[in-house]
Amino acid sequence: MSIQIFDLTGRRALVTGSSQGIGYALAKGLKDAGADVVINGRDPEKLKAAAQELGNVDYLAFDVTDHAAAREAIDAYEKDKGAIDILVNNAGMQHRTPLEDFPADAFERLLRTNISSVFNVGQAVARHMIGRGAGKIINIASVQTALARPGIAPYTATKGAVGNLTKGMATDWAKHGLQCNAIAPGYFETPLNDALVKDPAFTEWLQKRTPAGRWGKVEELVGACIFLASGASSFVNGHILYVDGGITVSL
Repeated sequence: MSIQIFDLTGRRALVTGSSQGIGYALAKGLKDAGADVVINGRDPEKLKAAAQELGNVDYLAFDVTDHAAAREAIDAYEKDKGAIDILVNNAGMQHRTPLEDFPADAFERLLRTNISSVFNVGQAVARHMIGRGAGKIINIASVQTALARPGIAPYTATKGAVGNLTKGMATDWAKHGLQCNAIAPGYFETPLNDALVKDPAFTEWLQKRTPAGRWGKVEELVGACIFLASGASSFVNGHILYVDGGITVSL
């Protein structure tokens, strides 16, 4: 089988929440694989700075939690610039509080940011993909799609929903030529996990709990993303690909 099946030359990829962390790393990886990349975030200045660092990429500032804004931005981009062939729904947030004390407003923000965004942007992009009979949607799930740990129960609920929404997307849209899958990262060194990375006790626990014995590096997610974005995954649909150093398979 030729390595050319992993080539993304001539394809355009939109990555949400991509001014830093996992989204930035995936945007860079897709660009390096030949894709034309569009990065997204809510802060235009932060987004512009990230675009300058990446070089030769478009940036699209809109709030992924706003259904109307997402559809308007996607429709306008498709009309003015061209087709979005690959969507990576990466935007997300975390809030750590024991469940009995978890603020209701924080719970609602998690729902909007981690779940509604996947629906909002996924639907807006898929409507165009369906008309073309092809497209790739990659949702960023988590080890918390399958596992739970104290203090993040609502986050766990949202990532479980991302996994099931991915399956639903595949079930509805595979017949239109779309492949809809998810990547479920384990524990990676990102701004979202900064407090945990700086906690020696947590890092020690993680090293013992993870068969690979370490934190993941964001660059280690790129290969999985290229696979799911390329022709290599033409018959892969509704799959959740865990990239976690083995933490979900080990007791």
